[in-house]
Amino acid sequence: HPDKNKDPGAEDKFIQISKAYEILSNEEKRANFDRYGDAGESQGYSQHQHRQFHHFHEGFYFDESFFHFPFNSERRDTSDEKYLLHFSHYINEVVPDSFKKPYLIKITSDWCFSCIHIEPVWKEVAQELEALGVGIGVVHAGYERRLAHHLGAHSTPSLLGLINGRITFFHNAVIRENLWHFVENLLPGNLVEKVCSNKNYVRFLSNWKKENKPHVLLFDHMPVVPLLYKLTAFAYRDYLSFGYVYVGLQGTEELSSQYNINVYTPTMMIFKENIDKPADVVQARDMKKQLIDDFLSQNKFLMVARLTNQRLFQELCPVKKSHRQRKHCVVLLTGEGENFVKAYEEFLTFAVANTKDTLKFMHVHKERQLEFADALLMDEKYQGKSAVVILERRNNAGKIAYKTLEEAWQGSKEDSFILLDILDQLRTDPGLLSSETVLTDLNDELAPMFLIRWLYSTLDYILDCWDSLFHSNWREMMPLLSLLFSALFILFGTVIVQAFSDSSDSRDSPPSEKEETATKTEKNDASFSKESNSRIPKKGFVEVTELTDINYNSNLVRLRPGHMNVVLILSNSTKTALLQKFALEVYTFTGSSSLHFSFLSLDKHREWLEYLLEFAQDAAPIPNQYDKHFLERDYTGYVLALNGHKKYFCLFKPHRSGDEGGTLGSCEDYDSSLHTEARGKPSCSPGSRSIKYKLHKLSFWMEHLLEGSLQRFYIPSWPTLD
Repeated sequence: HPDKNKDPGAEDKFIQISKAYEILSNEEKRANFDRYGDAGESQGYSQHQHRQFHHFHEGFYFDESFFHFPFNSERRDTSDEKYLLHFSHYINEVVPDSFKKPYLIKITSDWCFSCIHIEPVWKEVAQELEALGVGIGVVHAGYERRLAHHLGAHSTPSLLGLINGRITFFHNAVIRENLWHFVENLLPGNLVEKVCSNKNYVRFLSNWKKENKPHVLLFDHMPVVPLLYKLTAFAYRDYLSFGYVYVGLQGTEELSSQYNINVYTPTMMIFKENIDKPADVVQARDMKKQLIDDFLSQNKFLMVARLTNQRLFQELCPVKKSHRQRKHCVVLLTGEGENFVKAYEEFLTFAVANTKDTLKFMHVHKERQLEFADALLMDEKYQGKSAVVILERRNNAGKIAYKTLEEAWQGSKEDSFILLDILDQLRTDPGLLSSETVLTDLNDELAPMFLIRWLYSTLDYILDCWDSLFHSNWREMMPLLSLLFSALFILFGTVIVQAFSDSSDSRDSPPSEKEETATKTEKNDASFSKESNSRIPKKGFVEVTELTDINYNSNLVRLRPGHMNVVLILSNSTKTALLQKFALEVYTFTGSSSLHFSFLSLDKHREWLEYLLEFAQDAAPIPNQYDKHFLERDYTGYVLALNGHKKYFCLFKPHRSGDEGGTLGSCEDYDSSLHTEARGKPSCSPGSRSIKYKLHKLSFWMEHLLEGSLQRFYIPSWPTLD
């Protein structure tokens, strides 16, 4: 190996040995070598020349290469054959493997000219990415229709990425840079932390205790994190945390000199419990994937890892399969307080000094793994103290053989000698582990909360739906979209028809003959209340509050933008009847959160109302204050829609009993002049106006209010309500 052997010819010999091993380990390459000789650049030419005139068919030679298109299955590109995927292979192997590395998959078929067009780029990128650790797959849609349909590929060629079992389609131009960028974007963005200065490198390395992982630092002269390093971080994300140091960045000189880094050679360091000194180092000018994998696989765990879940326990302490594969696990059961720090540090020192392949050291926080600690420490003398247990797993069901040190572990030299003596005896006498028990699975201490897991799952589902909405095959989406829009159309159509029918019933129903001859007597008022009582909505459906000087600012002056307060003008004598009718008319509009309903007492605030009506031009003629009829003018039944933010209002004038079309007053597109009665008799006398009909067709006016088609009267500022 050129890194171990400094002989000038070592590199050439190493390349020759690697090529020989590659050819001999592959049956196809071995057969090609036996047939055509050296598997170098001449191989492709020899095979091409040999197959130039492939068949003699019907009396003439057919040169298929003239068209640059493989017209039969025998001439399919052999470079894709080793990547061909089948449905069972994809489900059982590729999908689980996508949680360790991303996959780039091509969907192709026969008679696909576009597939031939992208073939040179695909070959180049596939070889480059495969060398970095990206999985490559090819699906022939003609032979694997089930798999192509499962992947959602409905046209060829199609390129997609697979990571963590999730499929993402490639939608850009097929060029090398786009494909590299696509694969890089498949990876999570927080895999590698950039260590920029002396400030954050200490924080990064000190997280080993919280994360229970060794930390890896790569020093390189590239300003961006190499894709190889990101892929490695993804593959080992459950075991290691990764950081990247750009040695060309200002502020990293002290960090590079502290660890004696050669800034011209990529250097990878792994730190465990000691952040001042790396546990292992590797340097190479050309950092290959195999070299990195060998380096990291030997340093996946801390010297004394904390058992935080069952999977980690099974990897650190595997079940023995034979006598030669026997491994003993030395476990320190301790606590988390300051009183246990010395015991842990002495145990760590002992583990570093006695590292062997047959021994694995680890520790457990008793408070977090109560069942585990109770099964091994049955004596109360270990209460509040640290203890050391030597164990060996016998089967996957949890059965173990173990021995607990008789005295609590305090980290003294005597404790170390006793533990070392027992470990020496175990090499010759496995029966020293005389106790047996069955352990339950450990709690997953680092698992996220259920709510967080649920949020992540929901987010992934939303992203999948969003991606499917824009990139799925529209022919398959059409039935679903048709069903969705049909349901929405029926739903909204029913609501709209119901709303119009309700307002039409209350608006267009003609008054009876008895109602036309009604008077303002107390008897008729009682009769009216009894007659309309059945149409009053249930209590709480319409909330109408009185507008007073106390709530004036909150209900009008400081009303939120877009909100309006619909105010009914009434007097003490007409309060009950008008409120009942008002509630009935505005009932269908209470669903709008931007509308608020109030009433104003004319007896208390006549001057305020008169001031506002002065701005309603020609809508409500205001008499002179010296007019003898000034205080006799009846404004009961007027309705004002007040927009407090924009300082304007709309006005509804009460309906007259003889109006055929209804006079909605001003602030709308309707005539405010008086109409004659249906029988042709003029209705000018105030005595002929009935309270019962003053708010008739208010719902019709409300509809136009929401449409924004009513006239608006602006005022400079809202007057005070005394």
